[in-house]
Formats: sequence, C-alpha cells, structure tokens
Amino acid sequence: MGQSSSFTTVMVAVLLVMMFGSAYSGNFFNEFDLTWGDHRGKIFNGGNMLSLSLDRVSGSGFKSKKEYLFGRIDMQLKLVAGNSAGTVTTYYLSSQGATHDEIDFEFLGNETGKPYVLHTNVFAQGKGNREQQFYLWFDPTKNFHTYSIVWRPQHIIFLVDNLPIRVFNNAEKLGVPFPKNQPMRIYSSLWNADDWATRGGLVKTDWSKAPFTAYYRGFNAAACTVSSGCDPKFKTSLSDSELQTANELNAYGRRRLRWVQKYFMIYNYCSDLKRFPRGFPPECRRSRV
Repeated sequence: MGQSSSFTTVMVAVLLVMMFGSAYSGNFFNEFDLTWGDHRGKIFNGGNMLSLSLDRVSGSGFKSKKEYLFGRIDMQLKLVAGNSAGTVTTYYLSSQGATHDEIDFEFLGNETGKPYVLHTNVFAQGKGNREQQFYLWFDPTKNFHTYSIVWRPQHIIFLVDNLPIRVFNNAEKLGVPFPKNQPMRIYSSLWNADDWATRGGLVKTDWSKAPFTAYYRGFNAAACTVSSGCDPKFKTSLSDSELQTANELNAYGRRRLRWVQKYFMIYNYCSDLKRFPRGFPPECRRSRV
C-alpha cells in the first residue's frame, strides 16, 4: 500500500470517528439484556454469541442497554434452519410510545427449501406502512451474514453483507416525518406469527420441529450513544459538504442497490397501486438514490 492509500485510509477512519465516536465490537453481556423468554435466550462463548429460541410456550428477545441517535449498527445472524414456517426473527431499532420511531429488519420463516422473506419497514412519529420485502440471494440458515442499519439525518440505508438493499430518504420538505429526534435501542426477538407470517398465514408452525433457534454474533456499532452525551441535533465539526459526501452511496453502492432491487425485491409499497389508488405517498418520488 502506497503512502497516498495509507493516508486516505487514515483520513476515512478519522472522519468516521469524528462523526460517530469510536466504533466498537460489543460483548453481548455488556451491551444487551435478555428481556423475555426465560431460559430461551442465552449469551455464551464469553459473551461473543447469543441465541434466541422459540417453543410452543414462548419465544424470546433482547434489547440494548444503550440508546443510539444516528450511526451504523451491524449484527451477524444465522436464522432458524429447516422448516421455519410461522416463525419471525426480528432485529430493529425503536424508541417507545405512541409516536415512536422504528427501523425494521424482519425475517419471515418458510417451509423447508423455500426462501425466507426479508421484510423492512420505517416508522416515524408512530406511522409505518413503508414496507419493502426481498428474497435473499443466499441461504441465511447455513452461515452467519451481516445485517446493517445506517441511520443518518439525510437517509436510512439497509445493508446485507455490506450490499445496500434499500434507502429511505429524508423527505421532510415534502411533509413526510423522518426519524431524527428520538434515540432508539436495538431490539431482537424470535416469536410465533403463524397467523400471517408464511403465505399470509396459510402455513402454520410445525411444533414437532421446536425448539426453533436463531444465533447472533459480531455486533458492532459506530454510533452516537445518548449515555455518552450525544447531541440530539447531531452537531459535528464537519461542514455540510463533508457530511453530505460521507453519507452518500458511491457509484458501486448505487449499482448494487439497483441489482438487489431488480432481482430480489418482491414487494414495494411505492408501486402498490391497489393500496394507493389515489397516488403514492410523497416520499416515493424520492426513493431513488
């Protein structure tokens, strides 16, 4: 690596630290609380691994100890294998209350050999209904894969193995609420939703296959934490132009986004004429990067 490349790498690292504070790889004991499900949630391997399980009695879940306001959150998941029909594994950011904000990954299980559905949604001031759904281009039960949320004042980017699959732009100028003022915790759960999750509820959970288990590792955050004095107005020492440059997808990222949305997107609320016969929501006009 030449001096120029080394200097560029250092400057990128400095830029990220300036924007979000230091990035860190979290220990599950230190970063999360198991919140429900009794013994069905487990932290093990020295805090480097976590599992959630679902049986006929209950599912399980956890939440972060910290609240975040802007940044990047990464988590590696290996989803329920085999016949996962009726199960839902969630991984999301959320605040609390009737006017809460939320950024969702939901993994809808399926019968053996049939693909999971990756469901994404964005809530702002209590209003969601901004769903996009995808098939994945790999089997998410065989190995761990990284699912990331990049949350900026300008937009939210959903990534899978560092490939962008969705961008939700800030369209406040069009009167569309955007999550930017409420700190959010990380939540995850594994639960039974066989009344709707698989083929609209036609396929039920096969309890003879229980317990169903999902695994987590590789949690990383490059994010502003409220406990460290995060400024809710997201003030930094960067200029507006520097901040804009740091937050945009590059040309390769935009090509990958188009590839995923062309070949793997199976539902987009911004093209659902039956749902919006009088016209699409205003943010749909700004959905392209």
